[in-house]
Amino acid sequence: MAKRNLVQFQKGMSITMFLEDFGTEEKCAEALARLRWPSGFKCPSCGCAKHCRLEHRDPWQCAECGRQTSVTAGTLFEHTKLPLSTWFQAIFLITQGKKGISSMDLMRKIGVSYNAAWRMKPKIMQAMMEHEDEEPLAGLVQVDDVYLGGVREGKRGRGAEGKTPFVAALETTEDWLPHRIKLQVVAGFRLKAIESWCRRSVAPGSKVYSDGLPCFGAVATAGWSRS
Repeated sequence: MAKRNLVQFQKGMSITMFLEDFGTEEKCAEALARLRWPSGFKCPSCGCAKHCRLEHRDPWQCAECGRQTSVTAGTLFEHTKLPLSTWFQAIFLITQGKKGISSMDLMRKIGVSYNAAWRMKPKIMQAMMEHEDEEPLAGLVQVDDVYLGGVREGKRGRGAEGKTPFVAALETTEDWLPHRIKLQVVAGFRLKAIESWCRRSVAPGSKVYSDGLPCFGAVATAGWSRS
C-alpha cells in the first residue's frame, strides 16, 4: 500500500461533531465567550471579573462599574443581524471545502439571501487569513529570498532598484510535504531584518533550511536551528 499523505488524512470535524458542539445559538455564544475570555470574563473598563448576564440580551454587565460588553464586540460578528449559529455553519462549510464554496452554494446550505452569503464569505476568509498570519511556522521550515517587481533596465537580482524584497517560507511535515506557507515583505535581506522576521514568523525550536545567503545566519542569532 502506498504511503498516505498525513496532511490529507488528518482527522477533521464531521457534521455530527460540529452539531454537537455548535448546534444551538447558546452553544455558539458560549464558545465565542471562551475564545474571548479564556480565563473568564474581565471588564474592559475596570478589569473586574464579577458580572451578570442580562436576560434575553447579549451584553455582559460588569458588577463593579456597570459597563455592558457584548461577546461579539470587536469580532466579525459585531452588529450582525444573523444568528451566531448561522455564522458558525458558514465558517464550518468554508473551512471544510477543499476547493472552496461559492456564495450561491453557501446561500443554499445556510438558508440566507445571496447578498448575505456574498458579504459573509469574504469576512470569514479575511479573518482566517489574519489568524493564519499570526500563527508562526513550526517544525521544518524552508526559507528563501524573493523579489517582487517586473523586468527593468539596470542591475538584476539582489540589490536591483524598484524591487520589493520578501521572504518565502514553507512549513513542511517530517516527510517534506508542504503544509503552510508565508510570504512576508521585509525591510531587506540584512541580518537585523531577517532576525526580526524570524522572531515574528517562526516558532522557537523549529529547524530552518536556507541557502547560503549570509543574512539567513540571523536565524541562528535568533536562537533557531539552521541547516
